[in-house]
Amino acid sequence: MMTDGRMKHLVWLPAKTLEFLGDPPEGLEIAPIPDDIEHAERLGDVEFLVISSSLPSGNQPRGSRPKPAGPFEDLWDRMPSLRYVQTLSAGVDQIVGSIPPGVSLCSARGVHDGSVSEWVLTAILAGLKNIVPFRDNMREGRWEPMTLPGLSGANIVLLGYGDIGHAVERRLEPFGPGSICRIARRPKEGIHTADVLPEVLPRADVVVLLLPLTEETQGIVDSEFLAQMKPGALLVNAARGKLVDTTALLEALRAGHIRAVLDVVDPEPLPADHPLWQAPGLLITPHIAGLGAHFMQRAMVLIRDQLERLAHDEPLRNVVRDGY
Repeated sequence: MMTDGRMKHLVWLPAKTLEFLGDPPEGLEIAPIPDDIEHAERLGDVEFLVISSSLPSGNQPRGSRPKPAGPFEDLWDRMPSLRYVQTLSAGVDQIVGSIPPGVSLCSARGVHDGSVSEWVLTAILAGLKNIVPFRDNMREGRWEPMTLPGLSGANIVLLGYGDIGHAVERRLEPFGPGSICRIARRPKEGIHTADVLPEVLPRADVVVLLLPLTEETQGIVDSEFLAQMKPGALLVNAARGKLVDTTALLEALRAGHIRAVLDVVDPEPLPADHPLWQAPGLLITPHIAGLGAHFMQRAMVLIRDQLERLAHDEPLRNVVRDGY
């Protein structure tokens, strides 16, 4: 489509997002992703594509999590105008390897900070305060008081310290933790690398996983990692299931060595007959930490800003480098 003698940039978004977008910037043509993508007439004109695994299509198998790229992975070679792919997820591990050369991938870093950090705080408190065992006792009519640990004075390890890690720390501070060890890929002032894990794991009361999933981080929580954890410590995973060796985790839980609260698991979704469901000392939520009630409104603030930048030929935010 032409405007003032110039061709508009064609942008495709999931249909469910359009009501939150408002009026598009001038110079852009906004359209919903067609139901029949493969036979869409304008497929080759799309310059900016927004995709989301949190918005499954109607024909998605029940209980499954769709790939972020969906059917587009087989259509990249038919999209010569494509310049940007924007996810609505902070993690991009499922799609980063399929993006064609010359196309920039942008994450939704920053959109999920509030909801994920709230989930982490909830998970820590629920784990430390034995909420699940108390719920089970309630159902059986058992009254069994016990002394419980708390966040005050607790030693916390944040394994992965980006925007979400910083948001988690802000929410932990009012509880007066004894220490917070920040671990990231690159050292900075006050931030360590994973080299310190053998030193800090035996003292940590809570270990929170917030790492991106990469070749280096896959399986980082293995039997050796778990054995180094303090007996009775709490493992919280709000990142990716494949960071954890599931077999090693099962062994550690069954031995009563640690407890865990997981929003992500491997495999995912977890089959109904998987032994993790029955593991002692474990609470599982179905990958919902980032799905806050106002997720779409927050996501559209980012998308609107990205589209303004596209319309004015300015650099986009959250361009993925080094795989995440």
